[in-house]
Amino acid sequence: MKITGIKTFVCNAKMRNWIFVRVETDQPGLYGWGEATLEWHTRSVVGAVEDMADLLIGEDPLRIEHLWQMMFRQHFWHGSGIVRSTAISGIDLALWDIAGKHYNTPCHRLWGGSVRDNIRLYCHLGGGDMKQFYETPVSNAARFGELAQAAVEDGYSAFKSMAVPPTKVLEGGKAVAAAVQAVEAMREAVGPDIDIMVDCHARQSPTMGGQFARALDPYGLYFFEEPCWPENIAGLAEIRSSVNTPIATGERLTHIGQFNALFAAGGCDVVQPDITHIGGLSVARKIAALAEVHRIALAPHNPQGPISTAASLEFGFSQPDYVICETVSKDVPWRDEIATHSHVIDPKTRTALPGEKPGLGIELNLDEIAKHPFQQEAPQRVFYDDGSVGDW
Repeated sequence: MKITGIKTFVCNAKMRNWIFVRVETDQPGLYGWGEATLEWHTRSVVGAVEDMADLLIGEDPLRIEHLWQMMFRQHFWHGSGIVRSTAISGIDLALWDIAGKHYNTPCHRLWGGSVRDNIRLYCHLGGGDMKQFYETPVSNAARFGELAQAAVEDGYSAFKSMAVPPTKVLEGGKAVAAAVQAVEAMREAVGPDIDIMVDCHARQSPTMGGQFARALDPYGLYFFEEPCWPENIAGLAEIRSSVNTPIATGERLTHIGQFNALFAAGGCDVVQPDITHIGGLSVARKIAALAEVHRIALAPHNPQGPISTAASLEFGFSQPDYVICETVSKDVPWRDEIATHSHVIDPKTRTALPGEKPGLGIELNLDEIAKHPFQQEAPQRVFYDDGSVGDW
């Protein structure tokens, strides 16, 4: 069996352009689907996929590790930059999809079989709608409470919020007080048994991230995400040591060595590798092995398209320390029209059952995708009150 072509299909989903990758073979009807979505870098990633295609045409798609090494190490530049790593991820996912289809089994069975009966899902407040999740001001505590209650009414036992505003490297107590009020409103709305996650989006300095973490520590958060830049491993470790709340990070890391350094420094309790950015499922499994050594929980970053979700679930059914899956359902109203899934979601408990279809268990509707052609994403810019540049 040989690879005969690698194609990309772009689907505009408002906040993101989903980039789907199809690896084709010389076996009739046998191809694999992957995803390589990277906000504001769509054309770069599509070009990177095209650049790597020449390495793979004519190769055996079942030699997945061999092909991954080729994509990462050849063409001189190693593939850990975000654009190329994302392109590698899309191709790698498609290769695993082919392998599952070739052997007529879901991918998780290729990795040792299911280690759990179901996977718990969590949502973004507002279901991932950009305006509700990203643009609700932290000062509007009442709205956070309303959105939290709506998430629970939709069946979720856990949800993520952006209840921390962007801050300069050092600020007074006003921002911290606003975050406390927002989290208090959510906790009062949903009670003690619902798990709340707060995402800082790595917008804080270690000093400010530590202040927010300590102020929110009494509210029993499931985890506190990216309290400072991920490059500052020492800052993450210091914040983690100062609170009981589990610290989560990892979505912006693209090389296994970065994860190794993070774990060795004690920088997190929960690791969030993005399967569409780290180099695919081949690398996700290696990161999981490292995390298992340190007893660190797995909760992959997954706000992208439907193939990313399918891959995250297949990965989760194979990993013992996988605790929860991030999902987005209301970013665009037609999300379910472009794909058919093998994983069945229980709407009452928001848990996913193992799929029975081979590979990643997903198929795309190209006619529906064509209705949503590429559009440049709206720029997301943050400036502080003095006009200086902040992190989005």
